[in-house]
Amino acid sequence: MLQLHPEQVAQRLDQLTELSVELGRGAALGMQQGADLSALLERIVMVAREMTGADGGTLYRPSADGASLEFHISINASLGIHQTSSAGTRLGIPGVPLWTADGQANLASVAAYAAHRRCSVNIDDVYQAAEFNFSGMRAFDTHYGYRSTSFLTVPMSDHEGELIGVLQLINAQDASGAVRAFSATDQRFIEALAAQAAVALTNQLLLRQLEQLLESLVNLINIGIDEKSPYTGRHCQFVPELTMMLADAAHATEHGPLAGFRLSDNERKQLWFAGLLHDCGKITTPVHVVDKATKLETIYDRIGLIDTRFEVLLRDAEIAALKQQLQAPGEAAAIAETLLQQQAQLREERDFLRHANIGGEGMSPQDQQRVREIAARRWVGPDGAPRDFLDAGEVENLTIRFGTLTDAERKIINNHISVSIRMLESLPWPKHLQKVPEYAGGHHERMDGKGYPRGLTREQMSVPARLMAIADIFEALTARDRPYKKGKSLSESLRILGQFSLNGHIDPDLFDVFIRSKVYLRFAQLHIDPQQIDAVDEATIPGYVP
Repeated sequence: MLQLHPEQVAQRLDQLTELSVELGRGAALGMQQGADLSALLERIVMVAREMTGADGGTLYRPSADGASLEFHISINASLGIHQTSSAGTRLGIPGVPLWTADGQANLASVAAYAAHRRCSVNIDDVYQAAEFNFSGMRAFDTHYGYRSTSFLTVPMSDHEGELIGVLQLINAQDASGAVRAFSATDQRFIEALAAQAAVALTNQLLLRQLEQLLESLVNLINIGIDEKSPYTGRHCQFVPELTMMLADAAHATEHGPLAGFRLSDNERKQLWFAGLLHDCGKITTPVHVVDKATKLETIYDRIGLIDTRFEVLLRDAEIAALKQQLQAPGEAAAIAETLLQQQAQLREERDFLRHANIGGEGMSPQDQQRVREIAARRWVGPDGAPRDFLDAGEVENLTIRFGTLTDAERKIINNHISVSIRMLESLPWPKHLQKVPEYAGGHHERMDGKGYPRGLTREQMSVPARLMAIADIFEALTARDRPYKKGKSLSESLRILGQFSLNGHIDPDLFDVFIRSKVYLRFAQLHIDPQQIDAVDEATIPGYVP
């Protein structure tokens, strides 16, 4: 049996302690990137080799379907082999089946045996071991001119006993380089190392699962918003994408006021989540307000009721004319002419109200007054009582100056951001995601402090919080799937956005990056209807100096 000198034992304890510290530090940092996790696992294999003097080391990970053990790391010093899989890539080595063709546990492979039995396997000489199938190893030896001898295979399990990996070491070597068997001491140290590694790996897997769960919950909210309003769903998809495009452009800027701005990986993640959640409060906004396509629309477009009233007036006029002709046959022609004029006026008024119902960029005071005059027309309702042609609510809606929303409905729409902030601030965000509410909650604030809901100024907002306002407005201007407006052309959208940069609405420095880095064009080529992408003369964009 291999006897270790006290200094060798101390060295191994130091290595184990050092690795434990590294594993703990990795968990504390929440190493959520696949490349970092691979580096940590590689470090585990390397320390295991150093502890035992092993020539080779392999780390297996269970496949996603649990059918096999896949090679994650394969190292052999003598042969110069050093292969490591990373996120999204695999080693080009066939895995080890965990089950036979008839569904039985595969106990012929030493790695599969250790995985199923959850016990270590220590073999002095694989060529003398008859209980396992080493045909694959023998083929490897023949191909490379190698001689595999001693094997130490140790399973790694999580806190629930689930297999998360198998660590295998090959050919322990003594001080002279001669191959020896793995000692009981070797085995105990590697089992301790594997246990430590299993805890760290489990922590990383749990962290990753929690991140995936969080992102899935975010998508769940957006699915709910999408089902409620497909127009808002598209917006929730494109705003975070455009936000990150502008964030990357600002990050890469080397001149001007934003030359010193840099976005860390963690801040990028928070900004992405904020983009996905920036309109989560709309899940509480009534559909008939969110999707109000015309001024009179609620659950349905009430212009149909007004059309019916006009039809009643047209028929009443015709009936009255016929009665007059019966009473005064000699004046039939004049009465008919008067009827035609009355009906023409009614149809013209009907067409006017239909047009007014559509909404748009602006309604003149004269048109608003005409709506009120038509409203004063009298008609007889189904109950036989005379009444005004339009009620107060219909007049209020049809005289909306801009768009299709009344002041009360606009307050309901605007309230979604307050709801979004309350929803996000109610969540127990971990430390590395605590800026999500701030980033998401500022996309309706203005640089001059006239925005909502908090009236923040530019100086009170971080750069990431200012980014999203530009993405939010630009996507809304160019969107062509909104029921209440048509998508604007690229040049018109930039002109409006440029005016916003001049009047204190959006950050002028970020707007400069938006134009100078051609963020608008890249987004347009990806997501804007080609018919909207017209020629843009950047020199004519307000607020931008080429």
